[in-house]
Amino acid sequence: MSCLLCQSTNHKKREGKVRDNPSLEILECCECGLVFLSHVEHINETFYENSGMHEKFDFGKWRKQTYADDKRRYEFVKPFIENKSVLDFGSGNGGFLQNAKKTAKNIAGVELEKAVIPFYKEQNLPLYCNIDEIETSFDVITSFHVIEHIKNPHTILKQLKKHLNDKGKLIIEVPNANDALLTLYKSKAFSHFTYWSCHLYLYTAHTLQLLAQQCGFEVKFIKHIQRYPLSNHLYWLSYAKPGGHEKWGELLDSEALSQAYEAQLASLEATDTIMACFTKTNEQ
Repeated sequence: MSCLLCQSTNHKKREGKVRDNPSLEILECCECGLVFLSHVEHINETFYENSGMHEKFDFGKWRKQTYADDKRRYEFVKPFIENKSVLDFGSGNGGFLQNAKKTAKNIAGVELEKAVIPFYKEQNLPLYCNIDEIETSFDVITSFHVIEHIKNPHTILKQLKKHLNDKGKLIIEVPNANDALLTLYKSKAFSHFTYWSCHLYLYTAHTLQLLAQQCGFEVKFIKHIQRYPLSNHLYWLSYAKPGGHEKWGELLDSEALSQAYEAQLASLEATDTIMACFTKTNEQ
């Protein structure tokens, strides 16, 4: 199997299991560091359209689950989207768009999952069911924890580039393949929990930069962000279970400590998520 980014066939197995499909192996390219699943054929053209990511589709519960991330993402991109036209690719339940419309000139989402259509209509959120429906361009295109799901990221990013204004920004967030629980603490329990069959590729700052450059983008910045605080990591290391921030957060997670911990992990490029901003290169 060749690496998506560098075409090398030199790869190694990563410690861990794919939680919902143990038959899949987790591989890491020895040349560029891209992390990928041994097979991607289980994600077909209609998988996401038919709520394949959800055991049971529950819009209200989904919104509650993403509330903190929707707010965090909005606060991060707020300076970039003020009075701008914004497209959110893989807009999910529309939580980010609900926030973005407070600031942006106009907003729209692209979401394959058909089950969200009536909820978007109820909340007056413009929706495209695929990129091919789009006939305009945008100042800012966002995509949060979506690119790792895509079998053909080069094709999708090049399609999005066509709908980005010349001075526009593409802002992407992806999980970090070098999460501290995997690479620094080497938590076996976490390595059996975090990998998922819907995450076909996991990126680092380096591999995300490679992908962007191969698609004709200039990287303006890549920022390492820690979503889960120290309490979460200590709980994984103590009990081999998630949810430590809910149990120990009030005791441990002061603002100063969380900021210092994030800064230290960022210096090691070992945070749990990565935010990047790309613009078009002069050569189209």
